[in-house]
Formats: sequence, structure tokens, C-alpha cells
Amino acid sequence: MIKQSFSWWCFVNRGLEPEALVAGAAKAGYHGVDLVGEEFWPLVRKHGLEISAINGHGTLQEGLNHREYAERIEGELRTNIAKASEWKIPVLICLTGNRAGISEAEGLENSAELLNRVASLAADAGVMLAVELLNSKVDHKDYQCDHTPWGVELIKQVNSPAVKLLYDIYHMQIMEGDIIRTIRAEHQHFGHYHTAGNPGRGQPDETQEIYYPAIYKAIVATGYSGYISHEFIPSIDPVQAMAKAFNDCKAALS
Repeated sequence: MIKQSFSWWCFVNRGLEPEALVAGAAKAGYHGVDLVGEEFWPLVRKHGLEISAINGHGTLQEGLNHREYAERIEGELRTNIAKASEWKIPVLICLTGNRAGISEAEGLENSAELLNRVASLAADAGVMLAVELLNSKVDHKDYQCDHTPWGVELIKQVNSPAVKLLYDIYHMQIMEGDIIRTIRAEHQHFGHYHTAGNPGRGQPDETQEIYYPAIYKAIVATGYSGYISHEFIPSIDPVQAMAKAFNDCKAALS
């Protein structure tokens, strides 16, 4: 059965102290928290939640696809793999960065080359490196890993069980649509999922164009047992919004 988590950045600093936010998530039934700063890891654990995913490296624009950043990123990944192993964090989120003038083929080659250097270390540590698919149409202009086929080819070139894609449903709805067909066809390459409504990264419910109950069912039908992490901007009280997302997902799968 899937586990649900939420992305820290979406809900923090919206009128609640971190303690109240984590306590509210735990009460709602969440299993984990994505993208929470290291200073809050003890707080997350205190409330019985897991740290479900953290950033593997910086930065979003200057990522895996340019060789001039490779030495820095490799060092950051090695450091964060060790931390993830110590804290039992299953996923490190990786980012290709912007094209900045390089071709699709060159970006693919450079990204695969770097990931291949750390894949065995991640596998030995029990950590997954999840390369995130982001949209380059609205939110992240020029980001290279902006279509599923390019991302899948990257995962195939690395060919490690420790390197997968983070399939962000919001971003891929903007770029491609055809979400359920893609999940059915390519799920073996997906290691983590993010949700949000579209347009506007809103609550993943009936007010948005993405029909999440069918998507949740499609994910579960693939045999996936990892995290689905809600990464949307709440328009109501953050804990109420989190609880609604959790309950909607649970109801769809009951």
C-alpha cells in the first residue's frame, strides 16, 4: 500500500509553527515529509513521521547536465547519501538543471555520466536518486528534464535500481497530459510521485482539471508501494488542506 507525505515548503510559514504543522500532519495520518530542512529532522521523527525525501544537491538551474557542475554535485550527493543512510531517508531528489544552450543529447550524456558515478554508492546505502520531471512551460523555463521520454532514456542509460524518476503529476500535466497512460507504460522507471492541482498548483481535488482518484488507483495498480507526496499551495488552513488531501487519496483507494 502506498504511503502519503507532504512537501514542507508548501505548508510551512503559512501561519503555523513547525511543531503544529508536523503534529497536524501526524494526526491526519501522514507517514512522511518531503523536502524538510535538516534542522527539523528531529522534530519530524519526534512525531513519528519519516523524512521521505530531501534534495540530493543544489541547484535547480545548475544541475546534472553540465559538466562544469559535476564535481560539486558529486560531492554533495556523496555527502547526502551518507546522511540519508544514517537517517533512513529513502529518496534524494536530483535535478538536471537548465539547458543553457546544450543539446538534448549532450545533457543526457552528462547527466548519465554523473549519476553512474554515484549509483552504486546509493544502491549500497539503500537510497534512491530520483531525477525530477519539471515543466519548462510555466514554472521552470529551460529546465531540461521536462518530458517523460527524455527522463526515461536517462534512467535506462544509468540502468541502476537506485536511480529513478520523480514523476510530478502537476508538472507533467502541463507538459504532456496523458498521465494515466504514462504511469501504466513507464511506472518501472518512477520511484516517487508528487501531486498538485492544475492550474495554479492548487488542492488536488475536484476544483482542478486533474482527476486524482483515477490517478491514485492507476499508481497502486502498478504495484507501487512508495510515497505519494502532496506538493500543492493550500488556499485554506494548512493542516486542514493537508488532511483533505490525505483523506481524498485514502477514500479513492478504499
